[in-house]
Amino acid sequence: MPGEDEEKFREFVLEQWGPLTRLAYLLTGDRGAAEDLVQSALEKTHRRWARIHRKDAPTVYVRRAMVNTAVSWRRRRRVPEVPLLETDAMRAPDAYERAESRHQLLVALRRLPPRMRAVLVLRYFEDLSEADIARVLGCSTGTVKSQASRGLGRLRADLEPASTLLETSLQGGQA
Repeated sequence: MPGEDEEKFREFVLEQWGPLTRLAYLLTGDRGAAEDLVQSALEKTHRRWARIHRKDAPTVYVRRAMVNTAVSWRRRRRVPEVPLLETDAMRAPDAYERAESRHQLLVALRRLPPRMRAVLVLRYFEDLSEADIARVLGCSTGTVKSQASRGLGRLRADLEPASTLLETSLQGGQA
């Protein structure tokens, strides 16, 4: 029986590696850290595999392990990293607007608190329902809704062009 469990775990890893790595990258913002996060979560999952896969919930378990691990790593590492791609010398030319927009979104995502980022990543990149996210994070659907709302608001504020912010503040001052 243990041999069968090992084979099922290998199949799970092969099937889920891509999606899990993408989720980890969105949670961490760094490819190396993303791979470390997936490895760590899979290690935790492997320890409890016999119980988890019988409940048909390995994907939920490994996602939850990834979110919890990413949050705990973030708590330990208080010094924020400055991404290299924010320098003027490395910015993409205007011809690459889509790539630049994606980069700005990833930078803005990195500024969010870990659990808020996890809610947005699971909701809009992994396309999970609010109930599924609540199950992964171990919280209520109301918490998921409020975290998503606040997170989207912060992303909008971060991604809003500076000229729009200036116009908005000037209009507010004139009224």
